[in-house]
Amino acid sequence: MTSTPSAAERTGRGIRVAVIDSGVAPRHPHIGPIAGGASVDLDGRVIKGAFDDLLGHGTAVMAAMQEKAPDAEYHAVRVFHRELRTSAQGLCAAIDWCLDQQMDVVNLSLGTVNAAHAEMLGAAVTRASAAGTWIVAARDAEGKPCYPGCLPDVIGVGLDWECAREAYRIAQTDGQLALFASGYPRPVPGVPPRRNLQGISFAVANACGFVIRAREAMGAAPSSELWNFLSPLNSPEASRLG
Repeated sequence: MTSTPSAAERTGRGIRVAVIDSGVAPRHPHIGPIAGGASVDLDGRVIKGAFDDLLGHGTAVMAAMQEKAPDAEYHAVRVFHRELRTSAQGLCAAIDWCLDQQMDVVNLSLGTVNAAHAEMLGAAVTRASAAGTWIVAARDAEGKPCYPGCLPDVIGVGLDWECAREAYRIAQTDGQLALFASGYPRPVPGVPPRRNLQGISFAVANACGFVIRAREAMGAAPSSELWNFLSPLNSPEASRLG
């Protein structure tokens, strides 16, 4: 009987990935090819192709993902402009743009703890699930539920400082399965980890790299089947955690 190939044997080839963040600096040495992208303002207006990163956050997020899944097709969606702040309306418009572009995986190294936005974001997540698009997002922020990452149809990610960047673990919290990953981005030569960007944003990015690999192997399967595929029985990355 032939075993199912693990995520470690994949590179993301053929998978369309959108990174909703502050855009990307295409000429950064850690960044590979960028297929395209767009900019979305607070009112949800979309400008195609305007995705240069003014903050550096989105560039570091995408670098962590491309390190793990270098052959995926990456698109940058800028919702953060002069600061790390957007609106629920802008975020939903960004998600809908990703659906229009038939993205397979959407990375959200962001979210809100304001439950007033749960209904609007939940509707966007439902549209994504119906379209077969997997959303990967932070499930909590300093212990508070984070939207949309805590919603059932999202692949929620938690922060584990003890986890190596080349590994992840799966755990159940509040009745839902979640991926836990390192909060450190791709290392920058000469910069100590404590002085580099770090936190839940990069746990999401690191986890998303593994999700992209899994999506390549799993094809059009629903995201609910991800947990079994990434289990220690199928994944060297998970089994390294012992």
